[in-house]
Amino acid sequence: MLDYKLLEALAAVIECGGFERAGDALGLSQSAVSQRIKALEVRLGQPVLVRTPALAPTPAGQRLLNHFQQVQLLERDLRQALPTLESASPRLRIALNADSLATWWADAVGTLCHAEGLLLDLVVEDQDVGLKRLRDGDVAACLCASPQPIAGARCVPLGTMTYHPLATPAYRAHHFPAGPTPEAFRHAPAIVYGPHDQLQHRFLAQHGYRGAFPFHLCPSSEGFVRLARAGMGYGMMPLMQVDEWVAQGKLVSIAPGEVLEVPLYWHFWRHSGELIERLTAALSALSLR
Repeated sequence: MLDYKLLEALAAVIECGGFERAGDALGLSQSAVSQRIKALEVRLGQPVLVRTPALAPTPAGQRLLNHFQQVQLLERDLRQALPTLESASPRLRIALNADSLATWWADAVGTLCHAEGLLLDLVVEDQDVGLKRLRDGDVAACLCASPQPIAGARCVPLGTMTYHPLATPAYRAHHFPAGPTPEAFRHAPAIVYGPHDQLQHRFLAQHGYRGAFPFHLCPSSEGFVRLARAGMGYGMMPLMQVDEWVAQGKLVSIAPGEVLEVPLYWHFWRHSGELIERLTAALSALSLR
């Protein structure tokens, strides 16, 4: 029989990124958390954490984390059926991309969170890599661009986010006087969200350009837009985030009529309980473009 206090300690160490912060989250000393991890490893007969070069779960630890995520969701359904059980606000750890968080996410889940008393622990990841968080057992669900479900999980298509290559009119006139040419791409500074962000590369590939290009690295959706509005570069942005600036002519496309469409898929563990099913229904009701 598994001791769920030990699994809780494992989940806290991974989510908090260390033993000391995990202890703070659980109301325990760092030593007590370490002892629980050691007890789990002794009971399992193998390590559950890799401590160097970076703290991460072993394959066995990942399976335990996946199991713990699902048990937490199922226990939440049980508390609803048996109200006399000790109850706490349900909490879901979810990975999603920054652009979704900055635009449609809150409108899609706000009503459900209020009705269910649901608390969210949101992990911001690029849509191309969020699925790794789910596979590693770090999150209960994720938004990503992959249509392929992992073993034990379900995948639901949510729609498509459409990105436009936008910059200020002055920036376009200076850097793209002849339009989106290879020479312009080679010298015009772009804005890239993070090291895993491939939107800019895909857009350039659509134009047959696969060479190097100068870029600002900006891991903030709001900061991304502010850099573009300041004339510092061009970048791929969803219209729903910048429709006001586009309508006022303060941001324009460097390649009018050309867009990049990114499909989004909602991945979550099977048998995760009714709460995940209701969250999935709320997300599926949204029409993304």
